[in-house]
Amino acid sequence: MESLAELSVLCERLYTSQDAAERAHAETTLACFSQNSEYISQCQYILENSSSPYTQFLASSSLVKQVTDHTLSLQLRLDIRNYVVGYLASKGQELQPFVATSLIQLLCRITKLGWYDDDQFRDIVKEAMKFLTHATVEHFLIGLKILNQLVTEMNQPNPGMSLTHHRKTACSFRDLALFQIFQISFTSLQQLQIETADHRLREQAITLSLKCFSFDFVGTSLDESSEDLGTIQIPSSWRPVLEDTSTMQLFFDYYARTKPPLSNVALECLVRLASVRRSLFSGELERSKFLSHLMSGTREILLTQQGLSEHENYHEYCRLLGRLKTNYQLSELVSIENYADWIRLVAEFTIQSLQSWQWASGSVYYLLGLWSRLVSSVPYLKSESPSLLDNFVPKITETYISSRLDSVQMVLQNNITEDPLDNEEQLQDQLDSLPYLCRFQYEKTSNYIITLLEPILQAYTEAARLQTGVNNTQLQAMEGQLTWLVHIIGAIIRGRQTSSSSAESQEVIDGELAARVFQLIQVTDTGFHVQRYPQSSKQRLDLAILSFFQNFRRVYVGDQAMHSSKQLYGRLNELLGLQDHLMVLNVIVGKIATNLKCYAQCEEVIEQTLNLFQELAAGYMSGKLLLKLDAVNYILEHHTREHFTFLDEFKNSRNRTIFYFTLGRLLFMEDSSAKFKAFIASLQQVFVNLEVTPVEAFRSDGVKFALIGLMRDLRGIAMATNSRRTYGLLFEWLYPAHTSLLLRAIEQWTDTPEVTTPVLKFVAEFVMNKTQRLTFDSSCPNGILLFREVSKLIVAYGSRILSLPTPSDPYTYKYKGIWVALTILTRALAGNYVNFGVFELYGDRALADALDMALKMSLAIPLASIMAFRKLARAYFALLEVLCHNHTAVIVNLDTATFAHLVGSLETGVKSLDVNISSQCASAVDNLAAFYFNNITMEDNPTSVATINMARHFAECPNLFPEILKSLFEIVLFEECSNQWSLSRPMLSLILINEQIFNGLKAQILSTQPADQQQRLAGCFDKLMADITRTLEPKNRDKFTQNLTIFRHDFRAK
Repeated sequence: MESLAELSVLCERLYTSQDAAERAHAETTLACFSQNSEYISQCQYILENSSSPYTQFLASSSLVKQVTDHTLSLQLRLDIRNYVVGYLASKGQELQPFVATSLIQLLCRITKLGWYDDDQFRDIVKEAMKFLTHATVEHFLIGLKILNQLVTEMNQPNPGMSLTHHRKTACSFRDLALFQIFQISFTSLQQLQIETADHRLREQAITLSLKCFSFDFVGTSLDESSEDLGTIQIPSSWRPVLEDTSTMQLFFDYYARTKPPLSNVALECLVRLASVRRSLFSGELERSKFLSHLMSGTREILLTQQGLSEHENYHEYCRLLGRLKTNYQLSELVSIENYADWIRLVAEFTIQSLQSWQWASGSVYYLLGLWSRLVSSVPYLKSESPSLLDNFVPKITETYISSRLDSVQMVLQNNITEDPLDNEEQLQDQLDSLPYLCRFQYEKTSNYIITLLEPILQAYTEAARLQTGVNNTQLQAMEGQLTWLVHIIGAIIRGRQTSSSSAESQEVIDGELAARVFQLIQVTDTGFHVQRYPQSSKQRLDLAILSFFQNFRRVYVGDQAMHSSKQLYGRLNELLGLQDHLMVLNVIVGKIATNLKCYAQCEEVIEQTLNLFQELAAGYMSGKLLLKLDAVNYILEHHTREHFTFLDEFKNSRNRTIFYFTLGRLLFMEDSSAKFKAFIASLQQVFVNLEVTPVEAFRSDGVKFALIGLMRDLRGIAMATNSRRTYGLLFEWLYPAHTSLLLRAIEQWTDTPEVTTPVLKFVAEFVMNKTQRLTFDSSCPNGILLFREVSKLIVAYGSRILSLPTPSDPYTYKYKGIWVALTILTRALAGNYVNFGVFELYGDRALADALDMALKMSLAIPLASIMAFRKLARAYFALLEVLCHNHTAVIVNLDTATFAHLVGSLETGVKSLDVNISSQCASAVDNLAAFYFNNITMEDNPTSVATINMARHFAECPNLFPEILKSLFEIVLFEECSNQWSLSRPMLSLILINEQIFNGLKAQILSTQPADQQQRLAGCFDKLMADITRTLEPKNRDKFTQNLTIFRHDFRAK
């Protein structure tokens, strides 16, 4: 008992101590309970004899881990199951809730994992029923909790259980038990309707109903966090219960009689019922009756306003209304008896919600979605019953717009912290639905928008002329209201792409609205407004204008759009003199240039402006159009910090890359070396200034910022070179004149990742042979010369970074630079522009030194850290794949410990959830195994140094390849692998190396399977090697891959 007391103290420290070191020590000491299966009996002893809830929780949570992570014998699992059922029955009512929950989780987990192993596991509902029929409330509660946890457990995948096995178990559970569980929850809810019923029982019963409705019936893995539910595929066996109106009515009754959280869970159940598949019902009459009941229930709530003052109810009720149109046609809704009354009440509710924007901000999305879907269905409505939407939609649209403008004043006057304009996601959700509503009666709505916009625009124009005396709050209000209107007009223009109406009259109205925005643009950067760039309201207005440009460009800019948009451009010409899309582009580029000049302090505006500029330059036709504009040619000729002050701001340095990438794209559209030389003149001057900087001044801040900016600019230009010709222009400029500066920067700034990362990232882009741009003539040594520079850079960086002490943030200060350096070497090795045999032939150490340093850097990082950082892992394994493929001798000639570490890391990589990493590692293993097979297995007397070394490695570490083969079989057989083809390639090589190992592995896998399945599965293994010869010819490999696909399917078909 003394040891039990010590255990209680340790457990209390683990779960309650504020001291992290104390908790860590307790966790390490107690880890054996969850890791070693010999401690299972001790967990049972603890549950029997300890009264401490923390000790009980340790025992139960350790058992959950044991049954999840380890393969326990069937009898032991049955014993644990029966013990937990008995323990909950005898002591459950005395346990702390968190202990009872953990034990229930253990019972449900062991039930799921053993579902197919013994009939007792499938009797879980009967066991739960015993609790429900017990006299005490506590037992009833435990019974409902078991069923709740069971449905949750069956509905979610488990670690260590393949997705296929999970779905198979879930489907069996659905067919055998789920409907019965739902009936239990329904009956319980009926019994618990009395006022005196225990609140906890009601909550468990209604949550159980919701979980049953939310079950993933057909394996579509619905995302519960998603706002938009799909159709719910309830099985046909549930039909009688769902067609019975008392089922739905029970949830409406619970909503009416309870408060959150019960009332909103009742509404969630109704949302699920509103989403039931159409084909479930016996016929249209039953479905119509079901819809009628739903509509009268929702109508009743609107009439009485029951519970809508509670925010949780309000939100869920809006979701319920939204589901009605998602799952039902407008023609079905209008044919219901009280449709006219229902649509009027919903319209009034919507208008009220829009006016109460602070209260309903998160719920408006569903209401706007409902109305936009109703409006979209009007053209397809063939029913004689009127939809009555003409009466309500314009009013709803106007209320939305006016309430948004009112919100600006309220935010300014009341200092409300949450401005709707700041919630980007919510704003976009609302703007997605708005075009359908606005275009429904477009002329009426557009007149309303223009009526609102004109006076604000006029006042804003007047304010630009005044130099003093302009009230800042008034200007903020104007800018906020203009921001809303520009966003709304932009959304309406975007809606042109999805609009069912292509009437020319709508195009003219688009022109009317767009003209007002272009008119605004003429004002925003004039007069007094030029002093307002630091103001957040002005910045938001300009962000809205950029969003408008994006929408307008997608619909009305381009040759095709130009020909089909004569009405719009005709109206723009009448109002503003904008005759065609070239003139519009000129306005857009003018605004881009103004933003880049004036918004140096606002990173977000700069970023969005450059994104727009890049997208304009990305299209071949729009890029060609841009080159016709004076504004673009001005930017190409004056791209220095004197003209664009954002280049001077360090916080904008990341944006420099995208700026120069866009300029590079435009520059290279015209294949002119003279223009290139003129373009790089300012950058050439930066190079010269840095190159003549003396050593003692090279570590100054001025040099630091100049280097960072230059490297980001060069990377952008390098990204834009997509042909041999354009890359040649860049290469001839930089090599050999300026590459020494890169080496100097790396040598003197190694300890400053702010400098080294941009340098290394530029080099990584510069050496990448995308679109075959690095293609040199056969008599040209440029490929070799470039690799020599790469080698110097990697050696200089690696030797210095490894000598620095390990920092507190190793990723930022060490690992990030290393992964970029590894990426540089990988791209250079795989670029196919260097004949690497030349280096050894002429005694040049460039290749050997670079490989040696890359391996030193890789080995300096623990494997756990490599796997923890995805970018680092990708760079590391990409290099290993290239080395194993093209430089196998380098890997093989390492010492055995290093070789074993690298091969072991490949096994870890094969198991990675990142498919790219897994496939790269499989390819690397295949190359090593093929080397072994061809040079050792098939050769009688190997003589080369590499072959002798490899034979020695595997003599000292005979388990390297068998362990990888075992892992590959486990992945293919027991997990979901989307890269089966890639994994199949090394499997054949590894099997052919030593077929005895394969036979041993086969016996090992079969022994873990149920006895009655072993003979069938042994047959599957025999078929795997059918018609396979002892060769690694492509034809033989393809045959094995085909066999593996069949083998995997047959093996998993339990």
